[in-house]
Amino acid sequence: MINSRRDFIRKGAAGLALTGASFTFPMELLGAMRRKLGPNDTINVGLIGCKGMGFSDLTSVLKMNDTNVIALCDVDENVLRSRTVDLEKAGIKKPKWYSDYRKLLENKDIDVVIIGTPDHWHCLQLTDALKAGKDVYCEKPIANSVEEANLMLGHVQASDRMVQVGQWQRSQPHFVDAINYVHSGKLGEIRLAKAWAYQGWMKPVPVTVDSEIPKGVDYKMWLGPAPQRAFNVNRFHFNFRWFWDYAGGLMTDWGVHLIDYALYGMKVGTPKSVMALGGKFAYPNDASETPDTLQTVYEYDGFSILWEHATGIDGGNYGRNHGIAFIGNNGTLVLDRGGWEVIPEKEFQGWDKEGIPKMKAITYSRGEANGLDLHTANFIDAVKNRDTAKLNAPIKVGYDAALVSHMGNVAFKTGDRIYWDAASGKFKNELANQLLSAKYHNGWKLPTL
Repeated sequence: MINSRRDFIRKGAAGLALTGASFTFPMELLGAMRRKLGPNDTINVGLIGCKGMGFSDLTSVLKMNDTNVIALCDVDENVLRSRTVDLEKAGIKKPKWYSDYRKLLENKDIDVVIIGTPDHWHCLQLTDALKAGKDVYCEKPIANSVEEANLMLGHVQASDRMVQVGQWQRSQPHFVDAINYVHSGKLGEIRLAKAWAYQGWMKPVPVTVDSEIPKGVDYKMWLGPAPQRAFNVNRFHFNFRWFWDYAGGLMTDWGVHLIDYALYGMKVGTPKSVMALGGKFAYPNDASETPDTLQTVYEYDGFSILWEHATGIDGGNYGRNHGIAFIGNNGTLVLDRGGWEVIPEKEFQGWDKEGIPKMKAITYSRGEANGLDLHTANFIDAVKNRDTAKLNAPIKVGYDAALVSHMGNVAFKTGDRIYWDAASGKFKNELANQLLSAKYHNGWKLPTL
């Protein structure tokens, strides 16, 4: 029985705990959670990119009473209109609208900026936000190229601003617990870490002819530094992920989340070498460009990290459609957004030596907390305390995951096993090095340090 408004809110939020499929939250419930504070106690937020994850991030931030949204920026006026209606359901008055993010950044009343735009915009918008003196919550991956990632890392490290990357699993308690177990050494020597995303819900992107730009859309601004192309609905909004001009496919969409935890668990950064095989095997004739099936192997001293993804099927490792597995001599820890478990090694009895106790199984430990809400709360806490050490996913976390993910795409494009030179920050392969660079178009210039 619900005995109080507080219980109602708590139980409602728990029922919407994020499992990876849906980040929506009822606006009426958001309104019930908020109470008004004085203007001097409020952190004013501006959102750039309002269609998808950006609005989920904003909604999460607005669950904190000391925040308020005063500006929305999107190239699609239809999105601005619908998101304003959503906010009004929560009792939030209409924010100021912008179609050019640079005008939003000129607003002196904005303290924090959320960047939820396609990947090809992140570098410019983050660096410009820092120049404008804003704290930033930036969606992952941080960039659409290694060169951009390097620039973003340098700009943030030279700034006193708070920057959190949207790899929210860093704030999810059961992920933290699982990695603490990995670091305990109980799994024994770990030979292989696997990360995978099998996305059965993904259908083919149908081939569609170019069309007129929809009314209310500033398509020139949407393209920004990407190559000039005629408008095609396939490349717009959600499906931008599957086209190289704007993103890196599932490798950078899900990969940065899961590869991040493989790197975190193994306490490593860049690999010695990378090779990748895959292609468009599920939907060879659809409109997308990025591979729908991919296996990528990263070589480290004493172990490998394996990334796998596939669209149209859910049959991933250990019966899970996504996850990370740490495979040790004593047992395997398997982790996903729902929880984690430990599976003892049984087949090879050579490890069960006298005096060494057998590993005990740990049954599925469910993760109930809302990782996104904890992540945005962690960010706002760092903003209020002006302490970058508080951030759970600072720029370096986003940088490491993006760098390794992009390296996998580079290996796929070259078709070779490519070797990394950590000292120079480049591959020992000239074609691969060309693919590290960002190429800006339409008069937009790459930021400089």
